[in-house]
This record gives sequence, C-alpha cells and structure tokens, in this order.
Amino acid sequence: MARKIPEINSGSMADISFLLLTFFLLTSSINTDMGISRKLPPPIDPTVKPPEIKKRNIFTVLVNANDQLLVNGNLGDISTLKSETVEFLSNPANNPNLPEKSIKYIDLLGNLEVSKGVISLQNDRGTSYEMYVKVQNELTAAVNELRDQLSKDKFGKKFEDLKSDAKKEAIQKAIPVSISEAEPKNIGGKK
Repeated sequence: MARKIPEINSGSMADISFLLLTFFLLTSSINTDMGISRKLPPPIDPTVKPPEIKKRNIFTVLVNANDQLLVNGNLGDISTLKSETVEFLSNPANNPNLPEKSIKYIDLLGNLEVSKGVISLQNDRGTSYEMYVKVQNELTAAVNELRDQLSKDKFGKKFEDLKSDAKKEAIQKAIPVSISEAEPKNIGGKK
C-alpha cells in the first residue's frame, strides 16, 4: 500500500500573510495630502452674536460659473487680484474707502497698525476647480507678500526663512489670514 504524503496546513500560512500585510500597512506612510492648507476657525458659539463688519472692511471676490471674477463690484482679472488684495489689506495711504486699522501691541513687534480687512470669497457651483485654486493662490500670495514685507522690515528675513516660532507667530498676528468663504451657490453665468 502506498504512503500518503502529508499535506501542509495552509490555514496558518494565510494568517501569517494577513499579519504581515497588516503590519506593513500600519507602519508605512502614504503621503497623499493634497489641497489648500488652511487652519479652520473654531466652531461659532450659537449664543454669541457675530460682530458686524463695516462695508469698507470687506473685500468681495465673486467667481461665476464662467470663471469670471467680480472684485468689489467690478469685473476683475486673476492677474491683478494679488496686487488689488495687497492694496486693500495694507491700505498704505489710509484711504477712507479701504479697511480701517487698529493699533495692537504684538510681542517682538511692539505697537503696530493691524488691518481690520476681511476677504469675502464666494464661488458659483459651476466654478471650475482650477479657477478656484488660482483665486485661492492669489489671495494667499497677497497675504504672504505682506508677511514677507513686514518680516524683512522687522527681522531682516523673509517670513518663510524665520527660524523662531515666536517671530512667525508675531508676524501672523500682525497680518492674519482673514478669508471668509461662503457656501457655493449659483451666482450667474453659464458654462
């Protein structure tokens, strides 16, 4: 009579394979972070009434379904959005039609005029993602330009080159990112 060849128990092999797969998935990192990095404000307390913002302190940017810009009620262009935003936020000549400034004491900077300007961004539901990102980039570039300028004046370096977290925090307090985004709706235009 012929001898039977013993079979290998494959149940434990499957368990080992599963454990190895789980180990590698948990210990490896897959960097897929994409998008626009923003720190969201804390949730609003429903019992607290939001502060009223004067019209002169609001820089309105609307993007319709045809990817056309309307900046403060006038037809805008993506190529000039950054410079218009810088002019609005900095208000160098203290123009009464541009945002107010208030004097604030900021550690490492002393008493400084801080803009009360807020950028209000509204997109149409049909706005392309590319245009949305372009507008966000221009608005962020305007804030970064102002931060670089202040950082060079006070510390002799660009904002991104500052090593000290305290210095970076001081510049961020002096020039905050004040972008208010409303929920997309149908503004106008057709694709």
